[in-house]
Amino acid sequence: MSEVLKLDDKDVKTKKQEANPIKIPELQHRNFRNDEFWKKIPAWSNVSRAEFKDHLWQMKNSIRKVEQVQKVLGKLCTKELMDDLLEGQKITPMNIRITPYIFALIDWENPKDDPLRKQFLPLGSQFLPDHPFYAEDSLGEDTDSPVPMLTHRYPDKVLFLPTTICPVYCSYCTRSRIIGGSTESVDKNTYGANQKKWDDVFEYILRNPLIEDVVISGGDSYMLTPAQLKYIGEGLLNIPHIRRIRYASKGVAIFPQKILTDDAWVQALQEIHDYGRSYGKQVVVHTHFSSPKEITHWTELAMDRLFSMGITVRNQAVLQTGVNDSVDTMVKLTRQLGYLNIQPYYVYLHDMVPGCEHFRTTLREGIELEKAVRGTTAGFNTPTFVCDLPGGGGKRHVASYEYYDEENGISVWKAPYVKPGEVFTYFDPIHKLSPEAQKRWADPKTQKEMINAAIEKVTKRSDKDENQK
Repeated sequence: MSEVLKLDDKDVKTKKQEANPIKIPELQHRNFRNDEFWKKIPAWSNVSRAEFKDHLWQMKNSIRKVEQVQKVLGKLCTKELMDDLLEGQKITPMNIRITPYIFALIDWENPKDDPLRKQFLPLGSQFLPDHPFYAEDSLGEDTDSPVPMLTHRYPDKVLFLPTTICPVYCSYCTRSRIIGGSTESVDKNTYGANQKKWDDVFEYILRNPLIEDVVISGGDSYMLTPAQLKYIGEGLLNIPHIRRIRYASKGVAIFPQKILTDDAWVQALQEIHDYGRSYGKQVVVHTHFSSPKEITHWTELAMDRLFSMGITVRNQAVLQTGVNDSVDTMVKLTRQLGYLNIQPYYVYLHDMVPGCEHFRTTLREGIELEKAVRGTTAGFNTPTFVCDLPGGGGKRHVASYEYYDEENGISVWKAPYVKPGEVFTYFDPIHKLSPEAQKRWADPKTQKEMINAAIEKVTKRSDKDENQK
């Protein structure tokens, strides 16, 4: 196995970083924050760069309770903010867990509008009523689960969830039903590593030779130990028909220090990558940047290390109101990712899960954003905007709907190969509709009539097309 490259902080200026920030507006995506921003946090004012770089320090000092926010921020935390955070914890389906890296990047002079605060520290004042058709398992992952910890929806791909633990808990998580621990409003059945159940997953995959692709998510594969990382990787790569495995982790985005200083974990990842490559199989990392504010020089160093190891990294973002729903933000995010050798892969419309209505955009917003982003950079570095269909229809391009009643926020979809013969519906957030449409949604009978009318337009057209054959 090849030796893992180690990067020291004497590499403060990399090949890609100039002595002074680039002033040209079109090149702002090449600037990466490299100040000691964490020292603005009173509790960390004396933390050295070496300490902040250490992955163990990051984990030890992660924020895990709302009360810690006040303790760490000191005078930066107003009573109004603290009361709002406490109220948020009564509503949110997710507990709090934030790395110091992300916590310190929040603009604490204006936390309410900060895109990082929005993603990881919910305020009570931000919540809106859930959509009438929200679901805890919006994507039907449990329905398509043949054995525990596995979802098998696409013929040749499966989703493997070996743990429900993450280095941070995102307020917008699609799996809030099992991740983030029980809260005041939600009881959950979370789980950690279980080798017996992992072996059952391997056995199922072995008995289904159509499967070629495995996504290892959770939870977060960042939280697997080096031994667990290798056990899962080798177990999957040793199955003859497996051609690709993807370790899914938000860690690269919110905890780059682990890539820089957890040499045992990085060594295990490289060994699995090299092992797969020796058999002509792909081992890649899928990560999850949603905001340019998550990207700093620490990100650049972490990606330099992964790139030097030959590891492909792709990004999957979630479209969120007030986080990345502007053209300028999405273009900058896309360009920065490409510059760092992270391939922008997907941007998801937000899933219809509880506690997230304030994050969701309309389908039209997603379509218009993709139009704006496409053409700003090379096609292979342009993300595909998708809607992961409620009910298990899988990922569909945002413009591939069968019918869109934009006035009432109802879109109808098909997934011919995934679930032939079925129709799926996705709904825009009600608060973004016209006052007249909002009144219609307030009446359950009218809701049903609107949805049935939209579906009928699709089924009648399908019947007509079939009769013309």
